[in-house]
Order: sequence, then structure tokens, then C-alpha cells
Amino acid sequence: MITDKRFKNWRQVQAYKHDGHLHREWSPAFLVDETDEYWALASRMSAVVESDGRRWMTKEPAIFLLFKKKWMNVIAMFKENGGICYYVNVATPTIDDRGYLKYIDYDLDVKLYPDLVEKTLDEREFAHNAEFYGYSKELVAKIKESKDNILKMIDNRDFPFVDEEMQKRYQMFLDANQPIEKNEH
Repeated sequence: MITDKRFKNWRQVQAYKHDGHLHREWSPAFLVDETDEYWALASRMSAVVESDGRRWMTKEPAIFLLFKKKWMNVIAMFKENGGICYYVNVATPTIDDRGYLKYIDYDLDVKLYPDLVEKTLDEREFAHNAEFYGYSKELVAKIKESKDNILKMIDNRDFPFVDEEMQKRYQMFLDANQPIEKNEH
């Protein structure tokens, strides 16, 4: 019987579209930190399954911050050169549904590169899906407000856009997943 509590710290993340169909799913990641505001998950790499069945692997170690109250989640990807690239999804607050962390992805993304250049992504996809799924005016306003708040957070270098904070959480993951030493008698 496995009694190592570390095995209880793995969580699965699922992203959905507005109509409720599964959009993307990640292989389990390790829960390194949870507060009233977010879950922080870590992985060395993850298997990703798209809704069309396509499968691919992430290439870098990462911290995935899933916010409980904010309309966003953030993936901090650790690059080989030591920099961190932040990928931000505008999305509903994440919920815990029987161990699965779930949110609705609203297409609009922001990327912050290690050289502090930021770029808004997928604006055309957002406009298309707003029409296709019939997003309400209120929902569109909430999504745009969230994007604006994300850009302000980046400009101010507010949490989670603080490299040292992400490195600290990744180190927690490494420390928690050290091989268990066997007691020799």
C-alpha cells in the first residue's frame, strides 16, 4: 500500500469552452501551494490532449496558477536560458470539481516574454467565438476587463508576474519530489 502523502498532491486540469465541451486537458501536475486565491501546480513537462484527440508534450518545467476568483490563469514556463515566459489565459475563475481543476477558456490570451515584451494573442479567435457561442454583452465586457487588468498587473509586475515567486514555487516542487531515502537496518 502506498502511504506517501506526495501522491495525494497531484491534480488534473481541464479547460472547457463556453458551451461546456472539453477543450483541453493536461496530465496531472503537482500541487505546490494553495491559498484562498489560487492553486499553484508544478510540472517538469505535461502531456496535453486537445478536444480533437491531438496529443502533445510541453517542453519546459512550469508553474500553473489557477485563480479561484480572478478571470485568468497563468502558466510560468521556465526557459533553458533561465528566463520565464508567462502565458495568461483569460478564463473563468477555476473550480475544484472532485479533484479536477476546471475553468472555461475564453480564447483571449496574453504572453509576457522574458525580455518583458507583452503580446495579446487570439483576438480573432475571441471575436469569432463571441459570435459563434453568442457571448452576452456582459460576458464580453468581463473578458475585456480581465484582459485590461492582466495588462496592468504585468506593467506593475504584480503577482504572479514576479520571477522570484515562480522560482520559489518550482523549488518547492523539486524539494517535495526528492527520492525517498530507504532506511537501512
